[in-house]
Amino acid sequence: MKRIAIQGEPGSNSHLATKELLGEAELLPCALSVEVLEKLARSNEADAAVLPVENSLHGAVADHSDLLLRYGVQIVAECSLRIRHALIVVPGVEESQVTRVLSHPVALSQCRTFFSEHKRMEAVPFYDTAGAVKHLMANHVTDEAALAAPFAAEVYGAEILRSGLEDDPKNFTRFFLLARAEDVATLRPAGAVVNKMSLAFDLPHRPGSLLEALQGLAAAGADLTRIESRPVPGRPWEYTFFVDLRIPSAAAADTVVAGLRAICHHVVELGRYEAAIPPTA
Repeated sequence: MKRIAIQGEPGSNSHLATKELLGEAELLPCALSVEVLEKLARSNEADAAVLPVENSLHGAVADHSDLLLRYGVQIVAECSLRIRHALIVVPGVEESQVTRVLSHPVALSQCRTFFSEHKRMEAVPFYDTAGAVKHLMANHVTDEAALAAPFAAEVYGAEILRSGLEDDPKNFTRFFLLARAEDVATLRPAGAVVNKMSLAFDLPHRPGSLLEALQGLAAAGADLTRIESRPVPGRPWEYTFFVDLRIPSAAAADTVVAGLRAICHHVVELGRYEAAIPPTA
């Protein structure tokens, strides 16, 4: 069984993404994203890692792009996970007893309507959604609830009082399956159609350099699905561009990389993989 480092506890959305990408796996839960990459790229404790990279409501998880570049890992696959939030308690606790609701700040912010309608419940930031359920069950807390995926209740034997608390049902998070470069082939799903790639590149400071780069992508037949700029550490006011591209063929991907290398200071291919199909419900 593969050892997979994730950000968060068992029962988290990262755990659900791992199940979708790999099926059953031995989880190596981490509180911080950097710990996930350390276990994969430095200590070799993990065979692979799963990290969230973008939410359809909140945008990119910016520092995760930085970590991919810093640790030199490769993207093997992606999945798009529908995010669901439920009010979860220790079995037997009634809603009238709940005065505080613990969860990750992003999850709390995605359920503002619920909290506006239940003002006696205080939204309390916690390090992890599933971690909040784990805390309630371990300490048998009877005046608090957790906001987490319904799956977390199943993992810890907790009880769901309400579900579907998210403000927007069209709430999806993209996750990457990451591996060391030498392990990509063994982890890539059987029958995967490689039709997407991710790149990072730095551009020279001259008029039209970004336009030239983007025109090269279009000429190669690549469809730009995401672009993000991130500051370059130690080089004030210089930026690295991260892009995701739909590609028609391996030859087109090679053309994209060659074209960028002709005009850019630095080009890093972060991975070629199959584009995820977002769930419809």
